[in-house]
Amino acid sequence: MNSVWNAPSDHDDSAALQDTVRQAYSDRTPLRIQGGASKAFLGRAVEAATLSTTSHRGIVSYDPTELVITARAGTLLSELEHALAEAGQMLPCEPPSFCGAATVGGMVAAGLSGPRRPWSGSVRDFVLGTRLITGQGEHLRFGGEVMKNVAGYDLSRLLAGSFGSLGLITEVSLKVLPKPRCSTTLRMTISPVEALRRLTDWGQQALPISGACHDGKVLHLRLEGGEGSVSAARDRLGCVDADAGFWADLRDHRLAFFQSQTTLWRLSLPFNVEPLDLPGVQLLDWAGTQRWLKSDAGSDLIRARVNEYGGHATCYSADACDLPFQPLPHALMRYQQRLKAHLDPHGIFNPGRLYPEL
Repeated sequence: MNSVWNAPSDHDDSAALQDTVRQAYSDRTPLRIQGGASKAFLGRAVEAATLSTTSHRGIVSYDPTELVITARAGTLLSELEHALAEAGQMLPCEPPSFCGAATVGGMVAAGLSGPRRPWSGSVRDFVLGTRLITGQGEHLRFGGEVMKNVAGYDLSRLLAGSFGSLGLITEVSLKVLPKPRCSTTLRMTISPVEALRRLTDWGQQALPISGACHDGKVLHLRLEGGEGSVSAARDRLGCVDADAGFWADLRDHRLAFFQSQTTLWRLSLPFNVEPLDLPGVQLLDWAGTQRWLKSDAGSDLIRARVNEYGGHATCYSADACDLPFQPLPHALMRYQQRLKAHLDPHGIFNPGRLYPEL
């Protein structure tokens, strides 16, 4: 039987949210969906009335034996993670909270994952079901609370990374996992080129790596799993112990690398791509498949260089780029427009945040 959580701050505000959307649909009034505003710097500016989800909060159900938790969109991510930690469980995708105000709905809408993502999966991989208010004010349910209910066209996972452009998420059911029994963080002073070479070799071995980041001078590694496998890998790699808090600082952009005012870019690349020849400084995450770039170079130069390797680039500094997200090919944009027209026919939700055409 599922456990039902009734905290003093729990409140189902879905009816009021639905009424607001119906009125906006009737009046053709655009709405800017906002949870904790922890990721407001991402995407294009939205000129619209603010629709806050913060009053619609609370953990609806949590069954640790089934590894499933359901929460309303305005629930603080920190509250959800605290409930999971008490049961020895976690969200494996390590979603960032940035300023600490991140909400569950915003986590799914942004679809951002932390250092463990290549080894455990993305936010999208752990979404089992959602409830969504469409642009016409309909309150719909997609997916379920078990994997076997997720079949056919899975709109719940499509919402991950949509940045509120398809509808207002009101509730999310997530798959969770037990915390690793043992975790250790190591460091090794080597060059970025040598780090990428070693990570390529280690990727072909049975090593319990769950984090790999090179900060320009030092390679940071995280090992997780059983005590025996972690201890054996630690001895085998020959690194020195390091501060485990590094990963939370990396996830939430608290490292010194992120503190300068220079424009920040997130580069997504195939595995084992050499360090890119670009102006600025770089930090390698996800064993090199995600790279953070601090640079004053123009977006055309950065994207042209990344495109050579089949990657893409996203600008993480507000108002620094006209198209913060990687431009879509014409065919993909057409599909995006058709999907938005079906769920949000008057385009009231976050108009233009992803792309001007949406």
